[in-house]
Amino acid sequence: MKLPNETIFYAIERAIKEYRRMAQKRISKSIPKITIDQAMVLIFLKKYPKLSQKELAKLVFKDAASVNRTIDLMTRNGYLEKSLNPSDKRRYHLSVTVFGGRTLDEMQELIKQNRSMALKGITDNEIEQVDHILQKIIENCNNHNG
Repeated sequence: MKLPNETIFYAIERAIKEYRRMAQKRISKSIPKITIDQAMVLIFLKKYPKLSQKELAKLVFKDAASVNRTIDLMTRNGYLEKSLNPSDKRRYHLSVTVFGGRTLDEMQELIKQNRSMALKGITDNEIEQVDHILQKIIENCNNHNG
């Protein structure tokens, strides 16, 4: 049996962690009070303003409690506004503030640079191959999640 660090899953996890570490370090130099997860929340809410917290949690790969804490912090820091949903009083409507939008605009070039640095020397064909393989792994796992 292979050791965990001899599997493709270990390599995938390590690549993600190394990317996040590098990206967070670079983001923190420009915008000290925002995390990658918070940036992802801003990106998704800006693109899809009607997302529920549950949908948002799924998109950012976090549990509902973590997303709730993140949203509360982002609200306190002025990135988001949270208001009662008029059609369902048990839910909140989230919106990106002007400050949150400006922060996201500021981050766009940095995000592009981070991705470019991480993908340096990797061809479009290689990226497509990796994506294709990862989609197969996702599909295989989803087919056995029952």
